[in-house]
Amino acid sequence: MGPMSMNTHTTPQTARALRLIGVPTDIGASRLGSAMGPDALRVAGLGPALRQLGCQVSDIGNLAGPPNPQTPPEQGLRHLAPARAWMDAVHQAVGQALDDGELPLMLGGDHSLAMGSISAVAAHCRRRGLALRVIWLDAHADCNTPDISPSGNLHGMPVASLCGLGPAALTALSQGGDPALAAASLCQIGLRSVDDQEKRLLHSLGVEVYDMRAIDELGMREVMRRALEDLEGSDTHLHLSFDVDYLDPDIAPGTGTPVRGGPSYREAQLCMEMLADTGRLGSMDLVELNPALDVRNQTAELVVDLLESLFGKSTLVRADR
Repeated sequence: MGPMSMNTHTTPQTARALRLIGVPTDIGASRLGSAMGPDALRVAGLGPALRQLGCQVSDIGNLAGPPNPQTPPEQGLRHLAPARAWMDAVHQAVGQALDDGELPLMLGGDHSLAMGSISAVAAHCRRRGLALRVIWLDAHADCNTPDISPSGNLHGMPVASLCGLGPAALTALSQGGDPALAAASLCQIGLRSVDDQEKRLLHSLGVEVYDMRAIDELGMREVMRRALEDLEGSDTHLHLSFDVDYLDPDIAPGTGTPVRGGPSYREAQLCMEMLADTGRLGSMDLVELNPALDVRNQTAELVVDLLESLFGKSTLVRADR
């Protein structure tokens, strides 16, 4: 085999129309700082990097919402009313992007915002008769409810709420009576910090989970193959909910709830590449980037690097694409 004449390759594809939606709030988190996440990603060159890959990128700037009141929990919940205002804004913006035929890329902000984005995606899928598959990359299960949450922080509750568990103020975001998300539609990857009662709740819901032990035993390639195997030839909308603390903090320190032992840089790249190979990605959350805890914006720059792979950048021409 002769020498390769190129180092990188952008896969030829129909230009993707992406809409960047900044959501500058840390209202659902335990630590301040993720409100600065959207602008850190812009500083790291997210828009130009995606345009370089042939994507048509529009950036609507940052949504507006109430400030973080930094008050203690009430009935097991912190900041429910102002957080719901942010979720409503996200729900409307993501739904509008989908109606306009663009891929919404929600730049958080903390992970509670996924209640707004995924409920909008689910409503879009119901209207269009599409199946929904959600890949949830995270160190945490985010499957608490007010009665079992040790903190009352809403960024620990989106999975339970989207599956119909929790206060009506959150579950009602689905706007259809039924839960926004069937547990069977969700696959969580990278978990390594799960509260005791969350474990039982995940089990009772029947969520498909690949924790770090599964990744160690099976390898990232097999985990992603299993997570994505039902997408082949199906009429499915793929949503990616990417929490920055999914990554090992040695390579991504800029997040509020880091947990040692996460995926390496190469494992994360393979994850992005295999998601890209499906050609099914229709919407995305990028959350929990905290520049106040970062080192020279290196986590934001790493995330931009990973998103380049997600949207088509590869080292060589691949025959199976």
